[in-house]
Amino acid sequence: MDADAGETCDACWRARLDLCFAARAGRTVLAGRRHEGPLCVQRPFYPEGPGVCHVYVLHPPGGVVGGDGLRLDLTVEAGARALVTTPAAAKIYRSAGAEAVIDQRFAVADGASLEWLPQETIVHDAARARQETLVELAGDASFAGWEICCLGLAAAGEGFASGFFGQGLRLVREGRPLLADRCHFHGGADMLDAAWGLGGDRVCGLFWATAPMGAGLPEGDAAWLAEAVGPGPAAFGVCDGLLVGRYIGRDAWEAKRQFGAAWALWRTRVVGLPPCPPRIWNT
Repeated sequence: MDADAGETCDACWRARLDLCFAARAGRTVLAGRRHEGPLCVQRPFYPEGPGVCHVYVLHPPGGVVGGDGLRLDLTVEAGARALVTTPAAAKIYRSAGAEAVIDQRFAVADGASLEWLPQETIVHDAARARQETLVELAGDASFAGWEICCLGLAAAGEGFASGFFGQGLRLVREGRPLLADRCHFHGGADMLDAAWGLGGDRVCGLFWATAPMGAGLPEGDAAWLAEAVGPGPAAFGVCDGLLVGRYIGRDAWEAKRQFGAAWALWRTRVVGLPPCPPRIWNT
């Protein structure tokens, strides 16, 4: 791909995908599917039976460039359970100045459950992009998700000397804010190497999962997760029924391993289901 692609309007992608999951006679079905541009799904999978619908979101261009605009809307109706992931890492390529925008909005109804478990996002040197995620929960809805960001491509010796990546997350239940998180990464900034920032690491991630009060997640420092997660740089805590984990390190696979262990424990304790990692993760 041309590294400066997407700098003219004719080359920019505008894509939107709307998905609606619904409960039908004990089965979760993909009841609504609408897409514009290169953002789509193929078919739902049921590796753990009809109760949970697994879906892989596909972005055929293989990467985001300056000026692109992507919008993902997920709706999970009452009683439905959905797990949504991606088949590969998302890639944001360098830009000559235009900024890409990724907008994600998830609505989960009372008694429904959504798991948003994407592969990591690789932000190449000189990329310019913003990603905003809004999760709106109704009633006793359950949600678990993560976002993992890699600044530069360490395996190819690429750093993050210039560019910008902004990442925002809001999680609300019945209009009440539960979590607001915002990170701004400027290429070449002091915070990338300072002890008070990333300390020279280039992989960071956030894990968050909701639970009704008394659902088996003790409040405060989540030392009880240590055995399940194992040693590593991620740290977890619980407050008001919200489990939050932060990873800062050098390895996206390690971030996914630790977040995956926390997700498996959340799934067992809160949702009452054994963990069922998407098969696409093994390909």
